[in-house]
Amino acid sequence: MAIKSFKYQIPQISYLIKKKLWAQVLFALFLGLVLGVFLGPEVGIVEKETAEIITNWLSIPANLFLKIIQMIIIPLIFASIIRGITSSGSLEQLQKIGLGVSVYFVITTILALTIGILLVSVISPGNLIDSSLIRESFGIEDVEPVEKTEFNIHDIPQTIIGVIPGNPLASFMSGEMLSIIVFALIVGVSMISISKQSSQPILDLLESVQKLTLKVVSWAMRLAPFAAFGLIAGITSKIGLSAMTVLGAYMLTVVIGLFAMILIYIIIIKFFTNRPLLSTLTMMKDAQLLAFSTSSSAAVMPLSIKTAEEKMNVKPKVSQFVIPLGATINMDGTAIYQIIAVFFLAQLFNIDLGFTTILLITLTALAASIGAPSAPGTGIVILSTILVAAGIPPVAVILLLGVDRILDMTRTMVNVTGDLTACLFFDKRIKLDKPSEEQ
Repeated sequence: MAIKSFKYQIPQISYLIKKKLWAQVLFALFLGLVLGVFLGPEVGIVEKETAEIITNWLSIPANLFLKIIQMIIIPLIFASIIRGITSSGSLEQLQKIGLGVSVYFVITTILALTIGILLVSVISPGNLIDSSLIRESFGIEDVEPVEKTEFNIHDIPQTIIGVIPGNPLASFMSGEMLSIIVFALIVGVSMISISKQSSQPILDLLESVQKLTLKVVSWAMRLAPFAAFGLIAGITSKIGLSAMTVLGAYMLTVVIGLFAMILIYIIIIKFFTNRPLLSTLTMMKDAQLLAFSTSSSAAVMPLSIKTAEEKMNVKPKVSQFVIPLGATINMDGTAIYQIIAVFFLAQLFNIDLGFTTILLITLTALAASIGAPSAPGTGIVILSTILVAAGIPPVAVILLLGVDRILDMTRTMVNVTGDLTACLFFDKRIKLDKPSEEQ
């Protein structure tokens, strides 16, 4: 019976690998591990020089993948942040409820980033392996250390002034991501301050830019299985199977952080909404499962609105504003994943991050998670933005490709849970404000 069951499962597994990108990446990861062990010194069949030549050729898809991602990072971030801000509709609407919702989302995102920093600092998954072996496997002789600048109150005024780009075009050309993000925030706020007739052509253009860049991302993701195969084969041939132990510790750190954020939502529901906890969490189940399976907050949006209005009895004017805005700018799960990934890679490459750099990474992660498109697979693209700010080799992002799909599913579930929790929070707030309005 067991043999028959296994024979029945083989066609299903084969179909899954053919149709699903994440399955292809996992399968490529497995093949890369096998080839890496075969090429490594543990087996000793292939000479070291020959193994290096083979892995150098196999790394071509990984380098192509990286170049494509780097090519579209800036237009994707710029267009996404502006469209995220303008999704509130108008300045008047933003002032009435949007300002409160936006502040709430920023606070929960800061909590998410704090959770991520604390966890990755305590667990230190990137310190489980010799960083010199990692640098060698990536072909990097010496990673330029990030200057560990001590906090100095006299530097604050100049730092604040330096964030505003004097020449946005120069920032675009040099890839100064924080300046680009600040410029996008300023443009986004100004666009909701002018008439829709004046801003609509630019919004249409930015929508086209975002769709175009996401299409390029989808093309790049076709290289992901080959990139993962070549990269893991190269790493395993040099450092053995301990690479998987490090990735396992990284995944565990992210998952713990995501469930810690779920605990924050539970506290909000329990103490700020006066809702029965178990029944409320049960109402979210369908939306959470769909988010887990699709890895897209946008795809779950109709079901999230339906769940909020029909099961949770949230006012439509709250749910139909909070959930679409949340699907665009409320990315707590993404923020946790990004900050842990950056610190993990910094530990892996033995890069000492000073206070100023950590502050810069946090601000970049906050803005980047707000502007992250709610589509599967874009987390890796956004992560590359933060790596630039941290001084970490962007090629390291490919190391995380093999496990990204599983984490993407989990963090999307957290994002959707956060949107529904925000609906309950503001639905309660509007009820409290209503009597004073009638008076």
